[in-house]
Amino acid sequence: MDPRDSKIEAARAALGYVEDGMRLGIGTGSTAEEFVRLLAEKVEGGLSIKGVPTSERTARLCMDLGVPLFSLDEEPELDLTIDGADEVDHALRLIKGGGGALLREKIVAAASKRMIVIADASKLVDTLGAYALPIEINPFGMTSTRIAVEKAAAKLDLSGGFTIRPGNDGAYETDGGHHILDASFGRIPDPEALSAALHAIPGVVEHGLFINLASVAIIAGENGVETLTAEQEHRS
Repeated sequence: MDPRDSKIEAARAALGYVEDGMRLGIGTGSTAEEFVRLLAEKVEGGLSIKGVPTSERTARLCMDLGVPLFSLDEEPELDLTIDGADEVDHALRLIKGGGGALLREKIVAAASKRMIVIADASKLVDTLGAYALPIEINPFGMTSTRIAVEKAAAKLDLSGGFTIRPGNDGAYETDGGHHILDASFGRIPDPEALSAALHAIPGVVEHGLFINLASVAIIAGENGVETLTAEQEHRS
């Protein structure tokens, strides 16, 4: 099964959790886009949902395919969010933000009763960190913020490259008008400690560690589709 087929199968499995009338957070990224395409077919067939997109990119795809959209202000409490991940560990902690939408993704996920993660098997890891951690920062004082992030990481014995993500014309700009600092740690043994340290830095708007947000992860690969739940992992 090639990576795209795996993404489609994970998205198809997640679609089984969507019920008529749901207020649905719709994620960003290549796997989430496969979900949108399948969701659009269901909507065309009569499924009624209220979709809340996590990015302008997702909103454009939904509008092109006829998925009904609302803002989070119009639907501030959601039943379910379905989104992809750049990495997911066996405790259902995530790294997200490779597509640059981590702030809105986290806001939408936090506004939802449940979050389901969909991914191909390459995204399931024992320890987070091989994928560079996106850190969304305010454009004001970026150098000072980067230095503060480096110092905070060093206190946790984390080191690696810190790079301002490039865009088409200078630094990449998120939908919220911020920039992204990509931190290549390699391994993040204590995601909770790093999350707290980053949130204490004033110039950090948000970071791509999603902790205690996902309740289900649907992972598709050569051996088919595997469903992980937070409850299962807490027992193991």
